[in-house]
Amino acid sequence: MTGVSFYILEKDSAQGQYIFACKLIEKAYRQGQFSFVLTKDDRQSQIMDDLLWSFRPGSFIPHDKMPCTPNTNSSRVLIGKALPSDDHQTLLINLSENCPDLDHQNARIIEIIENDETAKAAGRARYKQYQSAGFSIETHRL
Repeated sequence: MTGVSFYILEKDSAQGQYIFACKLIEKAYRQGQFSFVLTKDDRQSQIMDDLLWSFRPGSFIPHDKMPCTPNTNSSRVLIGKALPSDDHQTLLINLSENCPDLDHQNARIIEIIENDETAKAAGRARYKQYQSAGFSIETHRL
């Protein structure tokens, strides 16, 4: 069964959301997990691409942006605005405003919610979708 973790940030900052995502990606990478970062658009994908190189001094997390060909898809972290066709990712970090395809197999989904009423309302809607699908859900306030 897929587990979903909601992280509610204390401060209202998109940059805080991205930095927190980078920390989670780094942790997953060090544990040998394959991750996919689902973004809402190309701009957000580029922000994550840039930050994974520089979010902290000395950080280096090998990653690719979708689309990439299967021969170049050797990194453990992929970034894109659409889910890849294969299911090798064990961790999905959803930065988009929509619920990802619930038929896509992931061991865990992470939702990072900014401390903003619009973001919280969208997060509640996704929470209900996950709940209706029977996913195990946990919430963390940071």
